[in-house]
Amino acid sequence: MLAYLVAVAIIFGIYALLTLSLDLHYGFTGLINFGHVGFFAIGAYTSAIATLNGLPYIAGFTAAAALAALAAWPLGLLALRLREDYLAIVTLAFSEIVRVIVTAEKWLTRGTQGLPDIPRPFASLGSGYAEIAYLGLVAIIVLAAVLLIRHLIKSPFGRLIQAIRDDEVTVTALGKDPAGAKIRIFMIGAAIAGVAGALYAHYITYIVPDQFTPLVTFYVWMAMILGGVGRISGALLGTAILISIFEGSRMLRDLFPGILQVEMANLRLALVGLLLVMFVLYRPNGLLASRSDP
Repeated sequence: MLAYLVAVAIIFGIYALLTLSLDLHYGFTGLINFGHVGFFAIGAYTSAIATLNGLPYIAGFTAAAALAALAAWPLGLLALRLREDYLAIVTLAFSEIVRVIVTAEKWLTRGTQGLPDIPRPFASLGSGYAEIAYLGLVAIIVLAAVLLIRHLIKSPFGRLIQAIRDDEVTVTALGKDPAGAKIRIFMIGAAIAGVAGALYAHYITYIVPDQFTPLVTFYVWMAMILGGVGRISGALLGTAILISIFEGSRMLRDLFPGILQVEMANLRLALVGLLLVMFVLYRPNGLLASRSDP
């Protein structure tokens, strides 16, 4: 039972990083990003390839954050020129381009065969202690991300990005530079998602392109909306709700063994979709609705 709870907590931490970074893009800056899973994939493959080639874990995680941030730079430039709906399409296309690249470049990523035997930190401690130690690593990184985002949004830069979210025209009229802020926030959020990808790769120890579909971005958007857009606590709460739905649906299959795995996956999607509709109708700003106090 303890091993199961630790595994759920690790997955919660990884998805919490994704939700926090997406909230930094949309909740605090107003940048619609439907391709967040692309940064997740870049981080996962970068760290996996680096460590499989003998580099230390810290180098793999650093490279994952750096390469994801670098990939976000051109998207940040596009955000300056595109309306919200066009930016959403471009970011979605970006995530699919990333998936096509990791599928096609078999010499580097092994394509659809995937990358197996990705090393996991603390493996020498033994299975039980290694899991707990890895949970500790995930918790430290999530805490660091929370503190970083809280520091950002309470700083003058944070007030600038929130002003951009609320009224970019007024910000420009006041002589501020929305362009630089958008690019920087895109890169910071992407770096956090890249670290989440690295944590995922080293925990699962096997990655394939099909693990990085737009459905992952959809789930992260759900978590952000359920908890409350523009709230750090909302991102964490929404992620907890989402993981509870996932794990609760697995338990339902134990109660009804006749249900096929595919049918349970469809039921899970239906539950998430129904919950989204209910929140849009009755709680459009999420459970923690206020955007003034992160």
